[in-house]
Formats: sequence, structure tokens, C-alpha cells
Amino acid sequence: MAEQTHVLFVEDDDVIREATQLALERDGFAVTAMPDGLSGLEAFRADRPDIALLDVMVPGLDGVSLCRRIRDASTVPVIMLSARADSIDVVLGLEAGADDYVTKPFDGAVLVARIRAVLRRFGHANGHGSAAESEGGSGVDRGVLSFGELEIDTEGMEVRKGGTPVALTPTEMRLLLEFSSAPGTVLSRDKLLERVWDYGWGGDTRVVDVHVQRLRTKIGQDRIETVRGFGYKLKA
Repeated sequence: MAEQTHVLFVEDDDVIREATQLALERDGFAVTAMPDGLSGLEAFRADRPDIALLDVMVPGLDGVSLCRRIRDASTVPVIMLSARADSIDVVLGLEAGADDYVTKPFDGAVLVARIRAVLRRFGHANGHGSAAESEGGSGVDRGVLSFGELEIDTEGMEVRKGGTPVALTPTEMRLLLEFSSAPGTVLSRDKLLERVWDYGWGGDTRVVDVHVQRLRTKIGQDRIETVRGFGYKLKA
């Protein structure tokens, strides 16, 4: 039997926490559910889960701060949960290192689909297939791709800038692989949502914008160019 995916779920509402835990367990996940950020951090350190679901507004240590603490130590996928779709909640969570977010109230099937999409992205960015390969495209060339001082090892899933290793999250790696598979080609936000986040339907393009900005801070602000009204492209 395949090993269960371990989910850390931090939510202070007892009803939501218990109902969501039961729903996830019915779908085959192993769940550790915690009511506040500090106990969530302790559980993360003790259990090393495969993915973390963090409510933004939890006591002790809020979800955004908890996400930062997790991201300081790990690239484990993180999905933020928020009762509001306010820009500040979404952007703060994504800037803290979250890979995606889901607005409450959420449908259980949608949450499971988003969890599985993030986990697929995590696997692909750790050497189990590139973003382009996952959708049946031609993929990037095997070996090392060079763009100025930026080097992308598409087999070892490593990135270097000026010879210095660059630490990317799985989502950032997937995003960079998409850009590097078509340097100089403008990729729309909707196309990036489809290819990187596995959204087969319209999603929040703020997710793309924040991740592009995070990627720029790591590989160089001028390496990814904004084409107003169309999207982004990697400078060849």
C-alpha cells in the first residue's frame, strides 16, 4: 500500500478543523490538526508533513508568520486558507512563501484538488518531470541552460546565479522551468496558472504576480520582463 500523504492543518475554528480533517482522511490523507500557530509549528518540526494548510487568522502565531517560519526551514508546499479574499491577506500569504491559497468557505473537493495539484507541482520540481513535460509539450533541453549569469540544471533541478546556488521553492522552480522552456516568448498569466498551478479554469492572477516578483528577487530583477497587457517573458 502506498504511503499516505501527511497533511498539517492549522485552524482555530473547531467545527471547520474537525470537518475538514474528516473530509481529508476520507480522501486518504493522514492529518495532524492543530488549533493555533505555535502548536502548528511544534507539529511541523516534530512530524515533517508533506504539505501544510494554514489558516491566516489563528491565535498565538498567525498563519502568515507560521508560513515564514516553515519556509525558513523547508520547501514543503504551503496552502493558505483565508475567510476573506482581500488583497492584503492573499499577498501577505504568498509573499511569506505560500504556494497557493484557498478562500473559505471552500468545497472539500476543491480543497483536495488544490492539495493534489500542489503536490504534483512539488514532485515535478524535485526531478520527477518538468512543467512542459507534464502537459505533453516538448520540454526543455536536457542539461544546463544558461541565460547570462543564470544557469538552470534541468536534470538536477538546481539553479545558480554567478556560480552561487539559488534556493527556489518547488513552485518557483516550476515557474522558472516554464520561462526557460520558451525564452523570449511572452507567457500570459492565465497560461502560467494553467501550466504551473494546474488551474484548468480561471484563477487569481495575483498568485502569478507575487511568485514572479519572488522569483525576480532571487534570479535578478531584470531577468524576467513584464509585457504590459500580455504577461511575462524570460530575457534570452
